Amino acid sequence: MSGDKNTSSFTIGNTAQEKGLDYVPECYVVPPSKSSSSGTEKARIPTIDMSRLRMNGNKRSIAIEELGEACRHRGFFQVVNHGISQSILDEALAMAFGFFDLPSEEKLKFKSNDVYNPVRYGTSLKDGADKVQFWRVFLKHYAHPLDAWIDSWPHNPPQYREKMGKYSAQVRNLALELMGMIIESLRISPNRLTPKLDRGMQVMAVNCYPPCPKPEMALGLPPHSDYTCLTIILQSSTGLEILDTDDGNWKMVPELHGALQVHIGDHFEVMSNGVYKSVVHRATLNSEKTRISIASLHSLGMDDKMETANELIDEQNPKRYKESSFRDFLDFLANNDIADGKHFIDTLKI
Repeated sequence: MSGDKNTSSFTIGNTAQEKGLDYVPECYVVPPSKSSSSGTEKARIPTIDMSRLRMNGNKRSIAIEELGEACRHRGFFQVVNHGISQSILDEALAMAFGFFDLPSEEKLKFKSNDVYNPVRYGTSLKDGADKVQFWRVFLKHYAHPLDAWIDSWPHNPPQYREKMGKYSAQVRNLALELMGMIIESLRISPNRLTPKLDRGMQVMAVNCYPPCPKPEMALGLPPHSDYTCLTIILQSSTGLEILDTDDGNWKMVPELHGALQVHIGDHFEVMSNGVYKSVVHRATLNSEKTRISIASLHSLGMDDKMETANELIDEQNPKRYKESSFRDFLDFLANNDIADGKHFIDTLKI
């Protein structure tokens, strides 16, 4: 067990989670106050029915109000009747499992600790640089425009590009539709923001959380909010927890077959002047099976600045946030350890 305290001994390709160690090295252990509990209460999550949002007239207006309430109170909801077939969801998850089951040398072709790299395989948050290691392996790749990036994605498993590409394109369409409706729920003009969202960034973060021998001692990801406008999650099993701002407790997101989980991100908190809050969440572990989570992260273009909507600023509600871009977030990520409790959104508050 020598080197258990030293995170630099657990570099990409040699981590405890990749090697399937039967114990949790000391550098993975999170303080008891931050660890997960098997008795975590289930979260009460708003369910948004996309078929109602696609109606006309009064039914749609009521559904838009419900969407706004979910963004205001939780910053998190699940969508059903979203229009992406179960076979496309299942195939995307199968491709993710298939990639992480490949021999190490195949995955390590994409090894990178550079947060600016558009396609990278890594572990934890920033590999051996993290003070605390997290029981996670990931593949991240840019996904829009799809034809500009797909040839740089893994070609193994053989259908990875086709199946993950199909899901990426369809989930992006869903994200654009939802973002338009969220803007509508705030009663602000879409004219300036919608074109920027149309040409914005999509990053696919394909996360793998292998079985952990003592899941209560470690985490897959520490508490954080996403930098995005919107994040849509497809997961193979439960493990995602959100922080309930009403009582300050962690709550497990329950399984709802076929549903997708949606997070409000930091940039929509900025846009809404804090009316809608980005949700703080974390990834927990289990000892029985590997969990896959595919996060589709949507933001403005690399250097497009998200700013607060003018309609939401007045004497009673002064501007509360500085403008920022996706590149600003990458700069923050490169220079900070989010496991220390540092949050990008806190750097934007005026």
